[in-house]
Amino acid sequence: MHFVTAKGLLSRNNGMNIYRGCTHGCIYCDARSRCYQMAHAFTDVAVKRNAPELLRHELNRKRARCMIGTGAMSDPYMPEEVTLGLTRQCLAIIAERGFGLAIQTKSDRILRDLPLLQRINGSARCVVQMTLTTLDDALCRIVEPNVCPTSRRAAVLRMLRDAGIPTIVWLCPLLPFLNDTAENVGGILELCAEAGVRGILSFGMGLTLREGNREYYYAQLDRYFPGLRERYEKTYGFSYLLPSPNAEVLMRLLARFCREHGMLYREDEIFAYLRQFPAAPGGAIRLFDI
Repeated sequence: MHFVTAKGLLSRNNGMNIYRGCTHGCIYCDARSRCYQMAHAFTDVAVKRNAPELLRHELNRKRARCMIGTGAMSDPYMPEEVTLGLTRQCLAIIAERGFGLAIQTKSDRILRDLPLLQRINGSARCVVQMTLTTLDDALCRIVEPNVCPTSRRAAVLRMLRDAGIPTIVWLCPLLPFLNDTAENVGGILELCAEAGVRGILSFGMGLTLREGNREYYYAQLDRYFPGLRERYEKTYGFSYLLPSPNAEVLMRLLARFCREHGMLYREDEIFAYLRQFPAAPGGAIRLFDI
């Protein structure tokens, strides 16, 4: 971990990353890709020490309230957050200023800030997004080693439901030949239904790999699943998109289940849902892009 003084925080589309890099250790993480031009080691997390001050300044300059997104590139609840509390400070500013929040995490540390999430949801709108990839906690501890397992995340989703916070599940990535089975997907769908999630994102049931994260992913396959790398290379070569061989069956399963349980599953519908800010006087809807 190292500290930086940032010049700005919010992107053109009102997204923010307080941290850059990650220590969760997920073997498939796209944020490792070299295209993001990270100038430091991925696990040497860059901390924007002045994030709260920047956020307050940038929100004060906005003419209209909107949704603020965070967590798309770096999890806002990495272990560093426990002592630094920068995410918590930023949530307090969002709540104070009456803005909305769409926050994405894999960590149960988000429960620490549940009162703030409720405050934001009460005055504007708050949506929590959580990733679930495998029903098997043992496999989860291999592919997502430094974060709470699926069973705990499912419990967090139920607690958020009970607290009145709407949720979206990212059912991705599905790793070909590892967790891309109807049994796994069906079990995760049942967890989602039990937790009353609003929608499920799957991005076609598969994995993406490009320079930077491909090498790391294959090294972890060699470590934990000897021989599987060769199967990947034979099946996909150097493709960016690695759809599961079971993708069509799994997408039909997802669509049928979500229709039966009243959950969103189309990407355009879910992102439209995430972008909605409560109606302004006159009924206008303001949007943001994560």
